[in-house]
Amino acid sequence: MRILIADDHDLLRDALVLFLHQVESMQAVTESDFPGAAERLQREGPFDLVLLDVAMPGMNGLDGLDQALSLNRDKPVALISGNLHAELAAEALARGAAGVLPKTLSAGAMVQAIRALARGEAYETAMPEDSPGAVLMRSLTPRERQVLEAFCKGLSNREIAEDLAISEPTVKLHAKTLCRKLGASNRTQAAMIARGAGLF
Repeated sequence: MRILIADDHDLLRDALVLFLHQVESMQAVTESDFPGAAERLQREGPFDLVLLDVAMPGMNGLDGLDQALSLNRDKPVALISGNLHAELAAEALARGAAGVLPKTLSAGAMVQAIRALARGEAYETAMPEDSPGAVLMRSLTPRERQVLEAFCKGLSNREIAEDLAISEPTVKLHAKTLCRKLGASNRTQAAMIARGAGLF
């Protein structure tokens, strides 16, 4: 596996490379800013996984993510963030990011996440009991969780009704309740909030 890590913190880059090189078949290269990462992607890409620090020089918000997704040609691109906000994570996922990893992860958990993402697998970090995601999940009924997960998968009301063996009006009722609980104006925003909170 070939991995590109772009982060302006030398210590984080060096630590990740050290751990990844200890894992068989994983080769990591690094850059300290987005222009350098973009140039390397053009020269050596695509990589099995690109990790971008969302706050490093040259990212311009999530514009760097959009550019990296294009340059890495259907291979996964994920963000690393030292200050993870649900809104940022939701927007990044909506734009096509494979994941948003908090820098507070332990080295072992970070390596596990990187391996999963590089293989195209989903990786969910464990949520503390008092985290917004965990609190939100506890507020939902089992059926509401199923409907919300279906929203995150982009299923239509008709498809959800068929999958869960319920009527479309019932799906719409659940959607209304979910939007109220999540503070969302529509089902798309509800899905973005749920993904940003790490629920699905």
